[in-house]
Amino acid sequence: MKKLVVLTGAGISAESGFETFRDSGGLWERYPVEKVATPEGWAADPDLVTDFYNTLRRQLIDAVPNAGHKGLAELERDFDVTVITQNVDDLHERAGSSHIIHLHGELLKVCSSRDVDNPAYIRTLGRDNIEVAHGSRAGDGSLLRPWIVWFGEAVPNLTIAAEAVKQADVMAIIGTSLNVYPAAGLIHYVRTDVPVFLIDPKEVRVPAHRKVEVIQDVASSGVATLRKRLEALK
Repeated sequence: MKKLVVLTGAGISAESGFETFRDSGGLWERYPVEKVATPEGWAADPDLVTDFYNTLRRQLIDAVPNAGHKGLAELERDFDVTVITQNVDDLHERAGSSHIIHLHGELLKVCSSRDVDNPAYIRTLGRDNIEVAHGSRAGDGSLLRPWIVWFGEAVPNLTIAAEAVKQADVMAIIGTSLNVYPAAGLIHYVRTDVPVFLIDPKEVRVPAHRKVEVIQDVASSGVATLRKRLEALK
């Protein structure tokens, strides 16, 4: 079974009603990045940061996987699929994808603010208890913070993602501008003989050094087109 590696960005979740960060009208226009998505912002006002992510979690509960998420899950019938996502939502999981690498963390998880990636202090919030109270503590006594990779922090799963891309027989990129590094750099790990597809309704500048088939469409219908293209590659 051929290996299909898919890199997804905010565009695939936008159709599910989950707000994007960078687009016009997105979250960064209303919430300064430095206040809610940096270690410095957390140090300055952890209650503000906690409230911001509580609001995002409430939005996520109301969002549902769209046809793009579901279509990728269904591709597991014919391909060994790995989804690498820049998104912090759980819509890929809810759609049924079984192998997901989260580059930027997971919104429904919280962790120690002293030892962020220590699995002993990472826990998943239940859907009936998604809000974190001000001053909540992790198991090591530090403040409980979102398990999110903030600006200025290392991306611990980047190496794992790069290794997956190196093994791909087919690569698809969905709903991401290829301008956000380090995730955008993953395309450079694709072998030169591997077909690459890109799905986005906007015009995206692709690296000049390699051939990319662009499907200029939203994720829900673009994934349906991708599935037709992949029929010949099974």
